[in-house]
Amino acid sequence: MYAIIKNGGKQYKVQEGDILLLDKMSLEPKDIVEIKEVLAVNAGELRVGTPFVEGAVVTLEVINEGRGKKVITFKKRRRKDSKTKRGFRRDFTRVCVTKIAA
Repeated sequence: MYAIIKNGGKQYKVQEGDILLLDKMSLEPKDIVEIKEVLAVNAGELRVGTPFVEGAVVTLEVINEGRGKKVITFKKRRRKDSKTKRGFRRDFTRVCVTKIAA
């Protein structure tokens, strides 16, 4: 059984026991999160929502929060003595999928 959920403008295909890195939600470890924005559920047969599947809920348990590795963006314009260097670290919430209820 799997489901496709929407979170933070992105879509994730999840199964029970999967570990995901979602956008930061400011929650404590062991908190329970229910996501009702389920786009599709496959439990033997595929059910696709318009836009969401009614009555479908994915339950997540928060493991921890953190920051990702630094990503460096560097732009250089040749022969112009112009360059920019920027860094970015993504804040995330690590969650485990505990239950998919269709």
